[in-house]
Amino acid sequence: MKDNTTRLDHVVLWAHDPIAAADFYEKAVGLLPVRLTEYAAGQVPFPSVRVNEETILDLMPLTLAERMTMVPGAAESAGHPVNHVCLSFEADGFEALRARLEERDVPVSDISHDSFGARGMARRSFYFRDPDGNVVEARHYE
Repeated sequence: MKDNTTRLDHVVLWAHDPIAAADFYEKAVGLLPVRLTEYAAGQVPFPSVRVNEETILDLMPLTLAERMTMVPGAAESAGHPVNHVCLSFEADGFEALRARLEERDVPVSDISHDSFGARGMARRSFYFRDPDGNVVEARHYE
């Protein structure tokens, strides 16, 4: 396999209420908020949550859609979630995530087995939605 230094930096998710979205990703999913205090104080345009040391999810307020002019049609993407974002967990983190979601009455799919991903075949995975309707897949590799 070719040595690849390309890394995933961030994914932008549209959020009706970025503070509520950050709260969900922190308390239900277990991700750490980034710039949440600054966002709440009006100092930055959006907060994020940290997936790992290299990757964050930006929680972009829908109110900024009209300012998305970097490419033609970018503003029309507001409110159209991506198909899904997949987060990979160790076995204990996978179990803990599912338990936190169920405690909060977040609907989760059945667990599927042996689905293909970036690291090969994942032993288990399931899906859930965040408060803005974005679909998230959680998976566990051996």
